[in-house]
Amino acid sequence: MSAVILDGKALGLRIEAHLAQRVATLKNSGVEPHLAVVLAGDDPASQVYVRNKQRACERCGIKSTRIDLPNDVSQEQLMRVVANLNSDESVHGILVQSPTPNGTDELAITETIDPSKDVDGFHPTNLGRLVMGQTDGLLPCTPAGIIQIIEDANIDLIGKKAVVIGRSRIVGMPLALLLAQKGIDATVTIAHSKTEDIEGICRTADLVVAAIGRAETIQTDWIKPGATVIDVGINRVVDDSRDSGSRLAGDVDPAVSEVAGHMTPVPGGVGPMTISMLMSNTVRAAEILLN
Repeated sequence: MSAVILDGKALGLRIEAHLAQRVATLKNSGVEPHLAVVLAGDDPASQVYVRNKQRACERCGIKSTRIDLPNDVSQEQLMRVVANLNSDESVHGILVQSPTPNGTDELAITETIDPSKDVDGFHPTNLGRLVMGQTDGLLPCTPAGIIQIIEDANIDLIGKKAVVIGRSRIVGMPLALLLAQKGIDATVTIAHSKTEDIEGICRTADLVVAAIGRAETIQTDWIKPGATVIDVGINRVVDDSRDSGSRLAGDVDPAVSEVAGHMTPVPGGVGPMTISMLMSNTVRAAEILLN
């Protein structure tokens, strides 16, 4: 058996092509969707992520503004930048790239973003809407992207068992809520570092989502034959066989593809979809303002 590979990159490009049409409609109505990204510090990975987001904006026709701040920026200065963006009527989406520098409070910064411009979907107001079963607003990008991948592959989860490994506010917890929503109707277990017999729990699941940030932790014998496996992890590991001396690896051992029915690759799976959902949230925020 060999898993069907769920190509997030190809799906993301299709979604962005549709978004470009919606952006054109908005521009014809006098509204130019505008995403502002705040990048504090000089973290190399963050630089790459922000560039990828800017390129996606170009593909969709979304205006993008990048605000670079020094590594020693204070909490007060960061919040002042966010406050200015909140009051700027031309800006529809605000994203403060994570991680923020040492000495700053990411949660407090997130809470200062206007919920209607919170295109990351992390503001307590937007997460609270999700808890209430309201999924028509600004959803967390990675969980929303995973749902899109599952739906595009016509994977039926009604009454099926889903295990989400990881309980972060960014992926695990909001994804569990989405999977349990009416219309998807999965029976969801959230597993984490304190979960007993996590391997046994995974072996009963029709869907396993790995979001733990530890390279190739999920092994073949954890997976029920034919199950869907979504790999959220992206880890850089040492590989002396490569010129660079390292490679990107997910949280799932690639050999799992021999057992799973469907599986996302790393890279090219969940990552591109996260960016596409950021674009979708930005367009949605502009549309909500217009209406």
